[in-house]
Amino acid sequence: MNEIAVETPENAFLPGGRRRHRKPRRNGTGTGLQRALVLAMAVPVASAALAGPNAFAAEKGVGATAKTDVPDPDDQRIAANLETRVHDTRLGSNVSGVVIDAESDTTIWGHNASTALMPASNAKLATSAAALTVLGPDHRFTTRVVYGNGTLTLVGGGDRTLTTADLTDLAKSAVAGLKAAGLTTVKVAVDDSLFPEPTLADGWNDGYYPDTVAPVRALVVDKHAVQDTSVDAGQAFANQLAAGGVTVTGDVTRATASPQDVPVARHKSAPLSEIVKSMLKHSDNNIAESLLRMTALGAGHPATFEGGTEVLRQVLSGVYGVSLDDFELHDGSGLSRKDRIPATTLAQILDLLTQPRYAHTLGSVLEGLPVSGEAGSTLGSEYGRFDGENSKCAVGKVRAKTGTLTGAIALSGLTQGKDGKWKVFSFIENGATADQNSTKDAMDDLAATVNGCYA
Repeated sequence: MNEIAVETPENAFLPGGRRRHRKPRRNGTGTGLQRALVLAMAVPVASAALAGPNAFAAEKGVGATAKTDVPDPDDQRIAANLETRVHDTRLGSNVSGVVIDAESDTTIWGHNASTALMPASNAKLATSAAALTVLGPDHRFTTRVVYGNGTLTLVGGGDRTLTTADLTDLAKSAVAGLKAAGLTTVKVAVDDSLFPEPTLADGWNDGYYPDTVAPVRALVVDKHAVQDTSVDAGQAFANQLAAGGVTVTGDVTRATASPQDVPVARHKSAPLSEIVKSMLKHSDNNIAESLLRMTALGAGHPATFEGGTEVLRQVLSGVYGVSLDDFELHDGSGLSRKDRIPATTLAQILDLLTQPRYAHTLGSVLEGLPVSGEAGSTLGSEYGRFDGENSKCAVGKVRAKTGTLTGAIALSGLTQGKDGKWKVFSFIENGATADQNSTKDAMDDLAATVNGCYA
C-alpha cells in the first residue's frame, strides 16, 4: 500500500505543551536514556526493582477503576459513555480498555485494563519504542558488497527498505571496480548471517508466510514476499551486474563474507525515525521483525526473536518504567497468537509520547501513528475506518495504531478532547464473533467517545 500524504496543521499532534510543572521521571533523554539502558542490561533484576512497575502504575493511575481526585465533568461523561459502549455486542465480551488524562496521568476510565489479551499489531508500539531507544532515531542500516576469490558477496544489514534502485547503484559501483581491475566475469553470493535461525516465530500460523510476513532474514529487496528473500535479492543484484556488462557465472549461493574480502560498495538506509513512521502507518510486519532483530544486536544480544524480546522488555521496564505484568511477546510484529499485552501497558507506552523529554527519541512513533481517516494508512477510509454515523465526527482528530488478527482487534492511541485535554487510550478485544469490519466500527466509536465528539 503506497502512502498518500495528508496535510495537517503544524504541531497538530504535539501533546504535553502545558506540562512544565510535571514531576520528572527517573531518566532523561539522550545520554540519560543510554545510561539507563546500560544499567538495565547489566543488572536486569536490580533495574526492574528500581523501575518499580507496580509503583509506577500506581503513580500513573493506570488500570485503576476511578480517579483519585475530583472528576472533571467532561471526563465523567466520557467514562459513563464508555462504560455503556464497551458492552456493544460487536466487541464481544472479552475486552480490555483504559483511558488516561495525559496531563495529570490519572485514569479516566478502565475496563479489565490489566487483563492481558492478544494485541495483534499494537505490539509494534513496543517494538518501535525499543528500537528507537537502543539504536537511536538517526541510525541507518547498511547493505554492503565485498569481493574475494572471484565472488561478489551481497551482505545483508537488516534493511527491510532496500530497493532495486539501491541494488542498481551498488551494482554500478561493483561493475566499475571490476572493470578497473580488468575483470569481466564474477560469481555472486549472499551473506545473510546477521540474523540466525529460526526465521519463523513461535505462534505464527503457517498461512502467514510469506505473504503476511516473510521468514525473517537480513537481506530483502522491494519487500518481496518470498520464502528466501536473501537469494531473491542476490538474483536481482546479479541481474543488475549483467545489465552493466559483467558476466555472472553459476547460481547465486550463500556464503559468509571474509574479513579479507575487499569492500566494493555500500548503501545506507533512511534514518530509523523515517522507517518507524512508515512501518507504523502501514503496519509493516516485515520491517517490525527486522527492527526487533537489530534492536537485539544494538544491545549486544543475539539477533533472535528471544534476544529481541528480552531487550525490548529491559527497555520498557528498565528505561521507561512501563509495567510488564502479564506481558508476553514472541515477535516484533504482533502476529504471534501467543502474544499477550494488557491495555494498561500499551497506554503507558503511548503516554511516553506526550512527554517533551522523550520527543527526540520517540517522536517518530507519534508521527507514524495513522490519523483517523488518513488515506494510505491503516486508518484510511479505504479500510472503512471512521466512516460510521458515530465515528465520522472524529476524522482527523485521532492518532492510533490498529491491530487485526482473526479473533483479535485492537486500537490504541491518543486524541485531544473537546475540552482541550489530551487523552491516551487503548482498546483490545479477543474472540468477538461479529464481522471484523463491524468490530472495527465499534472500536472507532470508542475512540470518538474518548475524543468527545461522540457524546
